[in-house]
Amino acid sequence: MKFTLSWLKSHLDTTAGVDEIARTLTMLGLEVEAVADRAAALAPFVVGYVVKAEPHPQADRLRVCQVETGSGQVQVVCGAPNARTGMKGVFAASGTTIPGTGLNLKKTMIRGVESNGMLCSAREMGLGEDHDGIIDLPADAPVGQPFAKVLGLDDPIFDISITPNRADCLGVRGVARDLAAAGLGRLKPFDDAKVAGSFDSPLKWRIDASETDCPVVAGRYFRGVKNGESPQWLKDRLTAIGLRPISALVDITNLVMMDLGRPLHAYDADKVRGGELIIRRARKGESFAALNGKTYELDSEMLVIADAEGADDLAGIMGGERTGCSATTTNMFLEVAIFDPVLTAATGRRLDLQSDARYRFERGLDPTSHWWGAEVAARLVQEICGGTASHITVAGDEPTWRRTVGFRPSRLAGLGGIDVPAADARRILGELGFTVADKGTSWDVSPPSWRGDIEGEADIVEEVTRVHGFDRIAPVSMPRMTPLPLPATTPQQRRAGTAKRTLAARGLVEAVTYSFLPGAHARLFGGGAPEMTLVNPISAELDAMRPSILPNLIAAAGRNADRGVVDLGLFEVGPQYRDTTPGGQSLVAAGLRVGHSGPRHWLERPRAVDAYDAKSDALALLAALGAPTDNVQITGDAPSWYHPGRSGTARLGANVLAWFGEIHPRVLAAMGVGTGSVLVGFEVFVNALPPPKAKKGTARPLLKLSPYQAVERDFAFVVDAEVSAEKLLRAARGADKSLVADVSLFDVYAGANLGAGKKSIAIAVVLQPTERTLTDAEIEAASAKIVAAVQKATGGMLRT
Repeated sequence: MKFTLSWLKSHLDTTAGVDEIARTLTMLGLEVEAVADRAAALAPFVVGYVVKAEPHPQADRLRVCQVETGSGQVQVVCGAPNARTGMKGVFAASGTTIPGTGLNLKKTMIRGVESNGMLCSAREMGLGEDHDGIIDLPADAPVGQPFAKVLGLDDPIFDISITPNRADCLGVRGVARDLAAAGLGRLKPFDDAKVAGSFDSPLKWRIDASETDCPVVAGRYFRGVKNGESPQWLKDRLTAIGLRPISALVDITNLVMMDLGRPLHAYDADKVRGGELIIRRARKGESFAALNGKTYELDSEMLVIADAEGADDLAGIMGGERTGCSATTTNMFLEVAIFDPVLTAATGRRLDLQSDARYRFERGLDPTSHWWGAEVAARLVQEICGGTASHITVAGDEPTWRRTVGFRPSRLAGLGGIDVPAADARRILGELGFTVADKGTSWDVSPPSWRGDIEGEADIVEEVTRVHGFDRIAPVSMPRMTPLPLPATTPQQRRAGTAKRTLAARGLVEAVTYSFLPGAHARLFGGGAPEMTLVNPISAELDAMRPSILPNLIAAAGRNADRGVVDLGLFEVGPQYRDTTPGGQSLVAAGLRVGHSGPRHWLERPRAVDAYDAKSDALALLAALGAPTDNVQITGDAPSWYHPGRSGTARLGANVLAWFGEIHPRVLAAMGVGTGSVLVGFEVFVNALPPPKAKKGTARPLLKLSPYQAVERDFAFVVDAEVSAEKLLRAARGADKSLVADVSLFDVYAGANLGAGKKSIAIAVVLQPTERTLTDAEIEAASAKIVAAVQKATGGMLRT
């Protein structure tokens, strides 16, 4: 939101300076992003007087001008057709940088004639698009003075950030109201005097939409207007905030929108067909040629304004070319409507169409603004363009907006942390437009029509506190329950950082994706329930909360593959959403790998990634997070988005700690992701892990190394084909925990000589004594324990 200091003072009677205003705005919650001083940037440019202008001896279109600059005469070669003796223009000396072009002026020879400096056009000064001639200043402009001051360009420009709930401050008057409440001046009265109509409007409104889509619309017909160039003051205001002046009628609608936060639209009434304007939903296949020169395909989820020929206004967003005003417009019809904010936002996002009007409509307008907006605009039209106005024509009813909020002044201290005298609180609310009925210990507070964001007592506390001053809240130290310093985070909270460091150390690249995704993708990963669909998504495609992080990572891998990055590893640590309950949100560390296990190398060819890479990542992360990985069980019941037989689940009893495996090709095809190779992923549920065990101290435990020789023995067992290797390994580890130091799998074999439905699993077992060197008898006894444990757990027999 931009405005100039003089524009602000048209609503606020104040003597405050720029710095004080900027500081107060920020303290009010209207954060000042920048204050631009154009006069400082234009300081090198002064008023120059052309003492003499003669034709160039070597060029018909150039003139040699003698220019008085206030500090002496200089010679300038100028190609502008309006350069003449006796005129005053904007002079730039050699060494000056032209803001509109970036040209650094130097003393030069032009067709054999010396030129020192330049007489500048509006385009060269960055003040407009006119470059057919140089700026022609008034005859009384003082020579040698900064031209910015002469043209009123020494007016500072404020650029402030408006939070979504403060739609009332999307107009300069709303900003002035807040400053007045903060004691920085007096808010000038609002002139909403009625403009008498002299005839009934030949154009009428018809609402063929729901009361929610468009509760009310007002219109006014103007005859005999002259749509010429806007007066200089109006063009200056619009140019200062970055809007391009177009024509008087269009500029008036832009002025009212920026000044009062009330978007309007002006139709060329002679181009409207059928005698009425109809507000309705668009029809499937209907198109719309907008004022920005683009054509948009519409659907039934969009609201339009149409005449007998069809839609020519995207309600609340942008008007159409066919009925737009031009230099030949003599009859104009003004639209002042209230549209549904959610529908306006959804339409704009679906079409990727931004406008200042949409920005205001989707945040909510003053529900009474259709009345005063029609009066303010009518007065400006008649003052600038002439003509006669009709009576106001209205369709629909003003939305119900009056409400009362119970407020206890004592909550200012309890909730806001500051004691505000009751009289000051009442004054602040009054300055902001609230009405207060004092009932002793509680008040009935009625918000004004322009404050649709006020819903409860906490909102009233915030209004009083921010105006009184957040900086007046006294700092209070938190009470210390112990003289010892307390840790800032718990071990559980530190797990997210540990997960990120662990996965990054394993060669994965961290990604940060949205917490929402397309509904079709959500359904592929067990989500997509109606209650998890967003009412007001930031994009029409991103309309559902993510039930898993994986689909967003898969989509990112697909985008990388489209750009030639086929060997990739990504991870993200963040929330995913199962349902709307508090427990439905969980912290998950998810990752994927695609392509090959490493770069190409002359010694050996890299292999393609597989489910075991994802399993390795998941188990390494579980170990880093403190999970008892020796007790983790691996089962083959991963969810449907994993490939059956190439995926698994890591469990601790009935508690699921992680899923891992190859992503199902059907899922990749449905998402339109073609990586050209296998894609594997994992999901570790951080919240499901048991709490980390508390350490007895900060010292590391004593390293105990055995001085005795370890013994390694190999065993091969014939088991049923459905027996998992993990089950066999677990049995071998538990055979003699005092001796068995490590068990690893080194071979799996299935063949006809083993019999149908059988396979051979070969393991290596390391026996590590701690008290003495093992004898042959002790080794054989330990081996027998291992064979017996495996036979009991799996039914397998030692292979001979």
